[in-house]
Amino acid sequence: MSKHGKKYRSSAAKVEPRLYLLADAIKLAAETAYAKFDETVEIAMRLGVDPKHADQMVRGTVLLPHGLGRTARVLVFAQGEKIKEAEEAGADYVGGEELAKKIEGGWLDFDSVVATPDMMRVVGRLGKVLGPRGLMPNPKTGTVTPDVKRAVEEIKAGKVEFRVDKTGIIHAPFGKRSFGAEKLQENAAALVAAVIKAKPPAAKGKYVKSATVSSTMGPGIRVDENALAGAEE
Repeated sequence: MSKHGKKYRSSAAKVEPRLYLLADAIKLAAETAYAKFDETVEIAMRLGVDPKHADQMVRGTVLLPHGLGRTARVLVFAQGEKIKEAEEAGADYVGGEELAKKIEGGWLDFDSVVATPDMMRVVGRLGKVLGPRGLMPNPKTGTVTPDVKRAVEEIKAGKVEFRVDKTGIIHAPFGKRSFGAEKLQENAAALVAAVIKAKPPAAKGKYVKSATVSSTMGPGIRVDENALAGAEE
């Protein structure tokens, strides 16, 4: 008995067993999205790296030209004058020890975390909770910074953080079905270019081994990874 429903099978039937150019894959992903809500469109890229080695970790951020179609909920760990700065920039939650205790109690009603360097003594103990969810602030992605205003504004504008998982795959969203093919293509091109730019010097051999585009509920569409290097052109 099939694990998928009739609508999924109908969408999957439109996907040919071949490699698609990125633009064509995005157009097809939008066409095969069938849910009643505005599905997110994302890409999964399998990279030729071994994340167990620190010098092969791939992570970074990219400001998508058209955002993500939703405003991220941002939590900021700050004190003193930085509290007001974060609030004026549009942070949803700002605080210190009290927020840390709330998170330790199981509260995770936010999408991104920013911290000033002096607050990492508080944030540090949350690593086991925030780390696996990709929410741990990090200087490399600009989320541990004294400039909380800029960090919050960039996240609100649609900055996406990407990080390779332990199997060597990056999963990242780049918009909503309602954006239309052109805006999705421009967002995807920016994301792919950022991932390619983040290639670690220690990575040997083929960097992008495979890539798949899909909507939240829709089928995966294989992308010709050899054509991705020119995706930003």
